[in-house]
Parts: sequence; structure tokens; C-alpha cells
Amino acid sequence: MSEKQKMLAGEPYDPADPELTADRLHARKLIHTLNHAEPDDAKRMRNVCRELFGSGGDTVWLEPPFRCDYGTNIYLGEKVYFNFDCVILDVCEVRIGSHVFVAPGVHIYTATHPLDADLRRSQEFGKPVTIGDDVWIGGKAIICPGVTIGDRSVIGAGSVVTKDVPSGVLAAGNPCRVIRELE
Repeated sequence: MSEKQKMLAGEPYDPADPELTADRLHARKLIHTLNHAEPDDAKRMRNVCRELFGSGGDTVWLEPPFRCDYGTNIYLGEKVYFNFDCVILDVCEVRIGSHVFVAPGVHIYTATHPLDADLRRSQEFGKPVTIGDDVWIGGKAIICPGVTIGDRSVIGAGSVVTKDVPSGVLAAGNPCRVIRELE
């Protein structure tokens, strides 16, 4: 099994692997182009998004700057909106549904590391993140590895989401918890 296959399967892998390093460099070049495109150059931005994301690049609305590890492990539904300064560490799949609003400064992490210091020097692993349809994630929220957020939920600004959030709720805090059901 290649290091990339291990990474995508959520198994420990070597992040210094040449194939993974080349993939990250390719993503950085695309992100540089995206983050430095003229605001009125929608066609160029759309083409970069199509190449960067695993799916959904045709309808994503993205305010630069934006950062991610690979991009190709990010699968977007229709009309996803990323506001300024979003970061996605996509060593595993990130699946984001349709009509999702991601506020400024939101970070979505699939990457994590062993607790053992010796292993941490040479390995990392990931856990996928899934975000349902019609979700709104408030500014500066952090979505941790392995989390699923259900359809129509709202995550409050500044929240640290460490556990799954059901559908149709307002959840907020550190750690994030359900505040109430939405109508």
C-alpha cells in the first residue's frame, strides 16, 4: 500500500513521502494562483477551483485567501461559500454538502498525530469530516478530525467541534454542544 493510500484510508503514513510532497506542491501552486487572481477574473478562479477540488469546483464561491493541503480530497456539493481565511487540512476526505456557508477564519481538520512523541516524528494520520446540506459554520469555528455535522445545523462562531452534531440544531461553544433544535 502506498503512503497516499494509507493516508486516504486514515492509517498512519509518512507525510514526507515524495508523491505526497509533490501533490501538496501542486495544490500550493493552484492556491497561489487562486489567492492572487484579480477579483474580476471569475473564469480563471473557476478553472482553478475545478482543478483544485475533488468535486464542486464549478459552483463554489470562494473569498481568498484560502488554504488546504491537497484540495483533491475536498468534495463539495452545489453552491458552497467559503468566506475569507478558511483552512482545510484534507489528508482524508472532506465532504461538504450543498448550500453550505463557511464564515471567515473557519478551520476544518482531518489531519491528526500520534500521542506518542517518537511516532509523531515520522507519522501522521487522519479522520474524514462530513458536513451536511444547508449548514452554516460561524466565524473562527474549528471542525476537528472525524466529525460529522448534520443537515441544516448551525455552528456558532468560535466553536470547537470535537464530536458529531445532529441535523437541525444550533450548536456552539468549546467544546461545541447542542444549544437547541432549530425549527
